[in-house]
Amino acid sequence: MTDAAARAEQLARYEAEQMLRYLPMSEADLDWVVAHELELHAYPWSRGNFLDSLGAGYAAWIQQLGGKRTAYAVVLSVLDEAHLLNISVCREAQGRGLGGAMLRHLCEQARGRGASQFFLEVRPSNLPALSLYRRVGFEPIGRRKGYYPAPDGREDAIVMRLALC
Repeated sequence: MTDAAARAEQLARYEAEQMLRYLPMSEADLDWVVAHELELHAYPWSRGNFLDSLGAGYAAWIQQLGGKRTAYAVVLSVLDEAHLLNISVCREAQGRGLGGAMLRHLCEQARGRGASQFFLEVRPSNLPALSLYRRVGFEPIGRRKGYYPAPDGREDAIVMRLALC
């Protein structure tokens, strides 16, 4: 990418982020969240998974762009660590930098809650997610064997970490 193209991409991202809002996820959002979860994932979270996360006090967010919901995420905080449990961008909103914007928001929130590091797991086959996480600064630190269900059995997870300090 040329310097001019990189600057144009940064400017577009900045302008988009100025119109973004982040609202705490509530039970009233779950019909929308679950519908997108079913559309986006071969092995989606259930409504019960989201309800349990909300009930346990996990940080759960809805991203809005121009008043329209575009993404959602759930983060578990434990002591000085944050763990990304779910992040999803609606199919029609993908490819516009909204996943990166959501991750930056989650990092700011985690830092504000006292987290010094952020962890996540990702399928090795999920190349768009791996690319996004690397762009934000996450680095692979390990592997969990057979972590995810897959059509032909189980798939490993790559464990990634981002220092927040």
